[in-house]
Amino acid sequence: MKAIVYQEYGSPDVLELEQVEKPTPKDNEVLIEVHATSVNASDWELLRGKPLYARLGGLHKILGSDIAGRVEAVGGNVKQFQPGDEVFGDIFGCWGGFAEYVCAPENALVLKPASMAFEQVAAIPQAAVLALQGLRDKGQIQPGQKVLINGAGGGAGTFAVQMAKMFGAEVTGVDSTSKLDMMRSIGADLVIDYTQEDFTQNGHEYDLILDLVASHSIFDYTRALNPRGRYVMVGGAMLHIFQTLFLGTWISMTGDKKMGILGLKQNKKDLNFILELYEAGKVAPVIDRCYPLSEVPEALRFLGEGHAKGKVVITVEHNERT
Repeated sequence: MKAIVYQEYGSPDVLELEQVEKPTPKDNEVLIEVHATSVNASDWELLRGKPLYARLGGLHKILGSDIAGRVEAVGGNVKQFQPGDEVFGDIFGCWGGFAEYVCAPENALVLKPASMAFEQVAAIPQAAVLALQGLRDKGQIQPGQKVLINGAGGGAGTFAVQMAKMFGAEVTGVDSTSKLDMMRSIGADLVIDYTQEDFTQNGHEYDLILDLVASHSIFDYTRALNPRGRYVMVGGAMLHIFQTLFLGTWISMTGDKKMGILGLKQNKKDLNFILELYEAGKVAPVIDRCYPLSEVPEALRFLGEGHAKGKVVITVEHNERT
């Protein structure tokens, strides 16, 4: 089968399209013929080996964790799926999605609705679950709150804007100039161009800040919170992580403002909940562009340079059985 492979950390230039052996599912796995996968910030970090925590699990030969496709074979202990089923999910930790076939744990997958294309469901798993858990679980969002989403124009950010509106919040989205109109179109009440205005310096305070890009110090975020506000960091550089872990914990213990880091908890319940939101017309994936499997390097470069408005999706054609 064809797959995008890398042997060393670096830029997208280290990625190569190669023929590799088709995987065989273990007892608790299914073999999936991949039809679409999407690119996440985690892929970019693992490719580059930066921040340093991206190297903790070692180098992964084939990246890609958001997958959508058709079940081709099942392991001996698999009960929920059978060959022919159309499924999708997040195989973060297993990886291998940038390929024509991948093995995935049964408990990481849910059935794809017939009403959705493979490209649509491939855009959902990691980004949408991060947004949901950041707002609902860690952020404890409430109707009527003022919520700021830093990085609102990216993959998780576009889901977060829609979900925050669904939860009844007043939403301010922060991102670059080219993404402002798109953020308004998906429901942002206010938008801030970070190249023109620093939201931590303009005097406004928020009940909840969902931070997807970690562009300021922990003290800047503290200043932008109301006296009982919450700050939720989803990702960022090691400096910001350490600041939030240590200084943020101290701030949380000594006052009413709460600062914390979201740890993603993959689960089918949240994926199915997001599908219900889609079917109810409350949330939809925003897809900037699609690339073929052979152009994964270009897709990762586009994402890594911060250009993507929403999600970047990879489509996988199967003209011949491999």
